[in-house]
Amino acid sequence: MIVALLFVVSLLIGLPIGVAIGVATFAGYIALGGGIVDNNFLVMIPSKIFSALNSFAFLAMPFFILAGEIMNKTGITDRILLFAKALVGHWRGGLAHTNMLASLLFAGVSGSATADAAAFGRTLVPAMVRNGYIRSYACAITAAGSIVGPTVPPSSLMVLYGSIMGVSIAGLFASGILPGVVITLLCMAMITLTARAKNLPREDVLLSRRIVWAAFKKAFLALLMPGIILGGILGGIVTPTEAAAIAVGYALFIGMFVYKNLKLSDLPEILARTARINGVVFLIVAIASALGWWLGFERIPQNLSKGLLALSDNKDLILLMLIGILLAFGMVMDIAAVLIIMGPVLLPIMAQIGLDPIHAGIIVVLALNISLMTPPIGACLFVLSSVTGERIGGIMKDLWPFLLLEVAILLGFAFLPDVALFIPRLLGF
Repeated sequence: MIVALLFVVSLLIGLPIGVAIGVATFAGYIALGGGIVDNNFLVMIPSKIFSALNSFAFLAMPFFILAGEIMNKTGITDRILLFAKALVGHWRGGLAHTNMLASLLFAGVSGSATADAAAFGRTLVPAMVRNGYIRSYACAITAAGSIVGPTVPPSSLMVLYGSIMGVSIAGLFASGILPGVVITLLCMAMITLTARAKNLPREDVLLSRRIVWAAFKKAFLALLMPGIILGGILGGIVTPTEAAAIAVGYALFIGMFVYKNLKLSDLPEILARTARINGVVFLIVAIASALGWWLGFERIPQNLSKGLLALSDNKDLILLMLIGILLAFGMVMDIAAVLIIMGPVLLPIMAQIGLDPIHAGIIVVLALNISLMTPPIGACLFVLSSVTGERIGGIMKDLWPFLLLEVAILLGFAFLPDVALFIPRLLGF
């Protein structure tokens, strides 16, 4: 109880999530026996921190993030936007459709919801406003599309989940393809159904084979990158970590020798930004892993599992409760921290109700991704608000229909395992 209280108080007084977890972990290890000086359990914390990060699979995360940062620096966002606009820009609400489709195409480059939100918040939201869209609606579309980034491979959250839980990262990548496509298509369908009621403008763009081909040629090298990554991983040619390293080399080659807009002088800034992003994530991973050992030692996951299973013998009801827990925690905590702390607690319960580990993974990833656009801590909302100047309340006013739709998609994949596992099974995972 003291550990949970210290964690909550640390968050309320504004400590970073990694520090708050550290305070709770320190208190938990002291509570196991002895004081600060004579507590033998405290000497275990450094070894738990080191062992948490001593994983070859974890190397994929900084490489994928670095590749995304390099590709962003080369102006790849603009090329992808032009291609998406050439395909769907002629529809009513063309820029809204472009935003959603570009999120799907951009996902294979960035793999990050906040990177997607920041990139399109700076470029596409102002363009939509200039063309007659309400700014809050433009931000809502961007937020709704941003969660496709960490759902479609390569996804840093899937790398984290697979590394911690011992689940095939390639299988998780395969499981994320269909949800990402479904989210994109159904959100575009909602835009179409509400376009007239919202009086969304038509763009002065014609669907032309010549225009589409020209835009495709400009975006081809960027679109090829996800193909190289996925083809290598799903084909069993390379591991996710090796694929991530190849992606960095590919991004450097394209930026320096093909697009020629990436200079050696740009690399220190890119590397520093990558280090900052990874530093935050890895601090949370390391400290939360030590906390996870304490939770296991105190048998908290087992006790919670017994408690939940005692509430009902209905597997669907238990799964619904687990999804609710993930969404609730994701609303108030960093999703990496939620995954590391709650994963060892919830996944054994999912196994007991008969969920395939990959199926459980896509449920967890989708639920946590959706929480990125829910207040009060939704990272994508804060990114869009800071980039565009739009109030979070204004964004939420136009976002809630898309939020409900994406929760419905989550429930669909949760309760239809054959659909969720169709592509992984097709590929032999």
